[in-house]
Amino acid sequence: MNNLTRWNPLNEIEDLMNRYNRIFGLTHPGEREGKDLFSRSDWAPAVDIKETGDAFLIEAELPGLSKDDVKVTVDDGVLAIQGERKQETESSDHKVHRIERFYGRFMRRFTLPDNVDENSVKATFKDGLLTLTLKKAEPKEPKAIEVQVE
Repeated sequence: MNNLTRWNPLNEIEDLMNRYNRIFGLTHPGEREGKDLFSRSDWAPAVDIKETGDAFLIEAELPGLSKDDVKVTVDDGVLAIQGERKQETESSDHKVHRIERFYGRFMRRFTLPDNVDENSVKATFKDGLLTLTLKKAEPKEPKAIEVQVE
């Protein structure tokens, strides 16, 4: 049986940056958050983005989290979803053989289109699925300005 592993050179760069961040202590939650050139999340939740006639919908998979573990913000046309999934503490009554789920901090950012009303963002959280509804704004009528030429 042949076992092939695909090599992705970007993974090597990511690994190098993670090591750099750990060496200099740049991966702790809240510490110099948003100011580090090399900072990145520990993992990123999967999202679906859909559009209806009057709104955009963003659905983020966040299994194992509660609504209190998630923060949604809109700032200057950028929507951010962030939070943290904490790993279970070690216990002496069981052995861990494999960990495949992602733990730690996460953040996803989305630049909002011009036709979104930033003040209309609604969020619901049910069964590990965060659903954001972003209502579309009314299109602005173009305004003609007459310029006097001298």
